[in-house]
Order: sequence, then structure tokens, then C-alpha cells
Amino acid sequence: MKKKLLVIANFTKLPNENGNSRFTYIINLIDKEKYDVELITSSFSHGEKKQRGEIKIEGLDYKITLIKEPGYKKNVSLKRFYSHYIFAKNVKKYLEKSKNNPDIIYCAVPSLDVAKVVSNFAKKNNVRFIIDIQDLWPEAFKMVFNVPVISNIIFAPMERLANKIYSKADDIVAVSDTYVKRAIKVNQKCDKKLTVFLGTDLDYFDKCKNKDKSEKDKKNLEIAYIGTLGHSYNIKNIIDAIAILNQKEIENIKFVIMGNGPLEQEFKNYAIEKNVTCEFTGRLDYEKMIPRLCEADIAVNPIKKGAAQSIINKVGDYAAAGLPVISTQECTEYKKIVEDYKIGYNVQNDSPEEIAEKILELYNNEELRKEYGKNNRYLAEEKFNRKTNYLKIKELIEK
Repeated sequence: MKKKLLVIANFTKLPNENGNSRFTYIINLIDKEKYDVELITSSFSHGEKKQRGEIKIEGLDYKITLIKEPGYKKNVSLKRFYSHYIFAKNVKKYLEKSKNNPDIIYCAVPSLDVAKVVSNFAKKNNVRFIIDIQDLWPEAFKMVFNVPVISNIIFAPMERLANKIYSKADDIVAVSDTYVKRAIKVNQKCDKKLTVFLGTDLDYFDKCKNKDKSEKDKKNLEIAYIGTLGHSYNIKNIIDAIAILNQKEIENIKFVIMGNGPLEQEFKNYAIEKNVTCEFTGRLDYEKMIPRLCEADIAVNPIKKGAAQSIINKVGDYAAAGLPVISTQECTEYKKIVEDYKIGYNVQNDSPEEIAEKILELYNNEELRKEYGKNNRYLAEEKFNRKTNYLKIKELIEK
């Protein structure tokens, strides 16, 4: 008799949507002769900020269930918290109405509201509960609203909720060692603790890279950034660094910024003010982003001081693209990777001068760029390739 596996992830991409979904990739690895699999996700697309509507996807060997969520326009807003609360209530109703309880629940964290409902259901019904930690809440929100003492008071209930969810997990998966260590501070009972970076399927990455390959403008050295244009990333630091080099009559550097977010217009205005050559592409489909990224010469990871991020999507894509990296990230886990694999530079946060210095080193040394890029690609093959590393998650679920 087949076992029943529920995968619950409200921020995932569906098979008919452009993107790089961790959870549908995991589902495709599961042996469907032994498991009936259902993906429970939101009616609201977090990435597109719109309702999904009716989905018609043929040829799937698993079920997809969309649970109603009101939606929101801004990632950091009271409306988002309310939207997650309503989604969690609807997930609870759905679970309680189901005729047959699952044997295993694999649940993304965050959101915390959903994970709370699911953890309580699993405990009540003796269901094996596995969490996959994608981000740390409330730590991520403290980055945006960081007022000494006050922030700790405001976010204390959210921190207690996170602790309860982590403590109830039978097994813990996370996208970094940093997140695993955070969870096991409050959970000493879990049988298995597993770090698997978000990563990408390198075969698919390379296929996309070669499919839409174009000739790069050889006159410019291109610096690339991919991701959200929000409060966690100091894009202005990179613009300032390029402006410093422009003043030294190095004027053939182009900053290519792929993504969107609440501070996009502010960054555009700042680039004009500093007279720095920037290309804002907006948010690109993953398949379009890959060849554009691979045309660049250098990648930047300009995370702000105090940010909670650890091993994030962009650093895996930079590795797959084989680019040298200049990173301001404080996370010791990623800093150690940069040093151990010799893929680029860790630089001081909020120091455009030091960033400019490292850009200049790479600007003047094509062989060094190639060496760091080659090392980063090796890192991708060892640590970020889903084709091999995600098998650990499959084995954990099917144990």
C-alpha cells in the first residue's frame, strides 16, 4: 500500500510557471510507485503578486491543490501577515476535512502561520513532520524594521512561534548550515539534520546558457547583480564603487541589475545622480536571466550589515555561471566558502572604496577573473547541483 506524502509550500513555483522551484524538483524525485504525493500551495503567486487562477497541467504524476489566499502588494506589510494568516486558516480547514491523514508532511518554513498549523496537525495525528527552512523569521524582518529594543519586543511573539515550530520537527532540512544550527538550538530530538543548498540543475542551467547565447559588448567590463531590489541589498555601494573608478578615468564598466523590488526607482535615480552606466533589466524569467548573467565578467553580492540571509539563490547562480564574486555578506558560512574555494573577495560592508579596489584588481587581471570563475563553477558542481545533492532529501523522505 502506498504512503501519502504532503508537500506544503506557499511560495513555490508551479510546473507551468517560470522559475527554479525547490519543491517541485523534490517531488519529481519521489518514487510514485511507493508514494501518493500532493503539493499544497497558495492560490496567490508571491513572485508575480497576483492570483493564479485555475491551473491545467497535464502529465503530472502528483496532485496540486491551491488553497485560497487574499494576497498582498508589498513583501513587508501588515497585509502580507494578514494574507498568510488567512492562508494558514484555510490550510487547517483543508487538512481537517481530508478523509485520510498523510504519513509524512514536508513543510516549507516560512511562513510561520502555515508551519504552526501544520506542526499542530502533525503532532495531533501522529504524522511524521519534516521542515525545510528557507529563511529565518523574524530575523529577516528585523533587517527592515531595526529599532534597538523596540524591534526585539515587537518580534518576540514571532520568535517564540518559530521556536515552537522548529522544536516539533521530526527531521530538519535547511538551505544552509546557519539555518540548521538556528533550528537545533530548540530541537534536540530530531532524528536527521540536513543542509542542502537551494542550488540549481546544472544540466538545465547550461542548456539555457547555450540556447540564448549572444555576443557580449567587448568594450565594457560587466558587473552583474541578480535578485530583489530591496532593503537587504546595498546596490548604492556598488554604484559608488564604480563612480570612484570612473573618477580614475576607468569609464568602461557597466553594472547590469536583474530584478525588481521596492527600491528599484531609488536605485535608478542614484545611478543617474552618480553618472554610472547601469542597465536595469527588470525581473527576468529564469531561463532569460541565465544567458544574460553568463555574459558578465564579475558578480556582486552586496548584502547589508545585519542581514539574516545565508546561502541564497543568487550565489548558487553566480557559481553555476562561473563568475568571480565580490561579496559584502557577513554570514560566516558564505565568507568561508569564498575563502576556501577561492572564488573572489569578501569585502567590508559599507565600503565602496574597498569594493572599487577589488573591482580594479579583477578589471586589470583577466586571468585572475578566469581562475576565480573556474573555481566558482567547481563549487557549483560540488555543492549546488540539484541533480546530485537533492537525492539526500529524497533519501530522507523515503527512509
